[in-house]
Amino acid sequence: MQIEARGVVYNAVEQPETRRIAFFTGLCAQRSGKIWCGFQVGSAKHAINSTLVLCSSRDGGRTWSESNSTFDTTLDGVPGSMSAPALVEVGPGRLLLFASWFDRSEPTRPLFDPVTEGILHSRLLLAVSTDDGQSWSPWKRLTTGELNGCSGTGPILAWADGKIAYPFESFKEYDDPRPGRHAAWLLVSEDGGQSFGPPVLVAQDPEHKVYYWDQRLCATRTPGEFYGLFWTHHLAEQIDLNVHVGHGQLKDGYAKCDPIQETSIPGQISAPLWLDDGRLLAFVVDRNRPGTMKLWSSHDGGQTWPAAECLTVHTHDEQAALAQKSARVDFAEYWEDMGKWSFGHPAIVQLDEERVLLAWYAGTPDRMSVHWCRINIVQ
Repeated sequence: MQIEARGVVYNAVEQPETRRIAFFTGLCAQRSGKIWCGFQVGSAKHAINSTLVLCSSRDGGRTWSESNSTFDTTLDGVPGSMSAPALVEVGPGRLLLFASWFDRSEPTRPLFDPVTEGILHSRLLLAVSTDDGQSWSPWKRLTTGELNGCSGTGPILAWADGKIAYPFESFKEYDDPRPGRHAAWLLVSEDGGQSFGPPVLVAQDPEHKVYYWDQRLCATRTPGEFYGLFWTHHLAEQIDLNVHVGHGQLKDGYAKCDPIQETSIPGQISAPLWLDDGRLLAFVVDRNRPGTMKLWSSHDGGQTWPAAECLTVHTHDEQAALAQKSARVDFAEYWEDMGKWSFGHPAIVQLDEERVLLAWYAGTPDRMSVHWCRINIVQ
């Protein structure tokens, strides 16, 4: 694998204070060749004024244009902030935009409560565009049943038979005194996003000692089949484990999943991509010193990841205090430190048989931009 070109999608240095922090990046490639990059912006990470920005490229990521679309952050009269945009094309000119909304009616509350370890009241939302992203419908609420503390976790899965799936995770809400019960889920639609079934479980430790955070899933060519990578944290031992890999198949309203396995890859959030030649790629953020964004490759469905084939895409001087600690990480302190991390959220899409496009955020604690890199995967 070889780097062909790199650049910037969104330059935070040129933005006003209210838009100086960009992160939670996502990519979507349309059949026409148009590429979308979505992310959230605000005056700080998870600021009360956080909203969504969409940029598009028609030349393989070389140049980007910011959309004029703006997105309502008020839901039923309640002020909120937006996070985790994820786009998918479900038909010619028809795009779906998924996002997470957080209740900001009490503006002094942070996203995470260090006492109860819950997060702000949230909703999963969906907007539709029928004109290739020129305009968007009002937000529609998605139903997650009795699950609370929900947030979207990465790209939308789409298969040739029209099925799509929206990955999200559940935890617990801000004022809930009960222990947290983290789990990774899918909302599945059989009709291109017109309706969704009940949440489908992907990953949960039955003893609730290990958290499979920030699932990133990718579809294969087989309808309903997917691979997943998980940032895996051992709560009881206060340690980040290596990235874990999973494999599953949607059938009859359930996900039949193989046991999740630990890989040899150190790191946190990891974005997978299944290639037609049978390779599984993983674009991984690792906050050990030096901080890196690396592209890994597996030829056996995620069982092995040869270090000799790994490509370093970005090297970063992370300034958050806990980012370089892999052990004895207090859960509440970890959440606070996440708000200071200045690079990460990998995203990956395939451009053609020879190239993939990567995106991530990186910068300094006071200015975080969105970057891109095009990789030749056959050299």
